[in-house]
Amino acid sequence: MKCGAGIEARQVNELFINVDPIQAGGRLTGDAIKAIIAYGDGYSVCDNCRKPNRLDCISKPPIAEFHKDVAAWLGMDAARMMPGARRAFQAVAHTYVNKGDPVLLTSLSHYTEFLAVEEAGGVACEIPADAGHIVSPEATAAKIDEVKQKFGKAPVLAFIDHVDYQYGNLHDVTGIAKVARENDVPILCNGAYTVGIMPVDGKAMGVDFVVGSGHKSMASPAPSGVLAATEERAKEVFRTTTIEGDVTKRRFGVKEPELMGCTLMGATLVGMMASFPHVKERVKRFDNELENNRVVMKALLSIDGTKILSEYPRKHTLTRVDTTGSFDKVAETHKKKGFFFSSALNDKGIFGLIPGATRVWKFNTYGMTPKQARYLADAFVAVAQENGLAINL
Repeated sequence: MKCGAGIEARQVNELFINVDPIQAGGRLTGDAIKAIIAYGDGYSVCDNCRKPNRLDCISKPPIAEFHKDVAAWLGMDAARMMPGARRAFQAVAHTYVNKGDPVLLTSLSHYTEFLAVEEAGGVACEIPADAGHIVSPEATAAKIDEVKQKFGKAPVLAFIDHVDYQYGNLHDVTGIAKVARENDVPILCNGAYTVGIMPVDGKAMGVDFVVGSGHKSMASPAPSGVLAATEERAKEVFRTTTIEGDVTKRRFGVKEPELMGCTLMGATLVGMMASFPHVKERVKRFDNELENNRVVMKALLSIDGTKILSEYPRKHTLTRVDTTGSFDKVAETHKKKGFFFSSALNDKGIFGLIPGATRVWKFNTYGMTPKQARYLADAFVAVAQENGLAINL
């Protein structure tokens, strides 16, 4: 089936159980799909844009109310919708970081956090994760002391992942934020894998900013995200323009420079809005997601030679697996080499593993029903048995 201009219709989520690590939390709700169709035109949400002529102030559709609701949901004072989490990182870094300033990241931080620091002219100072791939308050305190000695001042900003993208591990943001506050370091909590997946309360954690990804974890179209801030920090990052033309003397009202006036609009914005009621409800059921994940973990660990590289027991559904001692052994002699694994799973209706990966790979069980989780668990075991691997049940 074609969508036009030679574009094939995408039917991954209709035909397969999708375990792609970055797609699981972004699958659209039915309401989002309907909203996108209705508001697909580029400036559709601007039909009723009136003074002060800013996107987050539009009342029909209820965009202004949505911004307030998202901020309150995250335990923060203000929020803006952004074209992806990375644009939120960029806005915060540009506000606080000057050339040569030290900025805290971690050895597990996403590359877009580094790019935000680089663009602002900052210096990346990584907090090392421990042997279990966890970033601790103690390591944070040690890094801050190291930065003070090297730069003669504390870091001007800290980016801390709530759950990192490499291992899917849950980090003690509350403890890290306490250390940051003691050293007057503003802290941004990167909730790209938690906002919309599990409960997140920025003020309870003690952070200055919470960043979420709509297309990764809020059942929203791409690119979409959210930047939420405390009242104090909102005045700084969401400051309004002061520039004036030297000939025309034009000024631009309440436009916000870090958002280039207005950010998310049209289909992406209404998609987020339509999914939001569903997202607010699903975060309350995160324990069910972990239970489904445990079923799959048990099956994988029953395959001789398989290791879980993420913290265990799991606290999140994104998981990093090492099958060097199991499926990669099969790949050494299989006629399809490493591609046998993803091919065998595709044949069983499972999509999302990197083709050819049989050593270290990631997957995500988020959004599965108990029946789907059981099917996935059985499929992993079946592929192992079909290829002569020992099962330890």
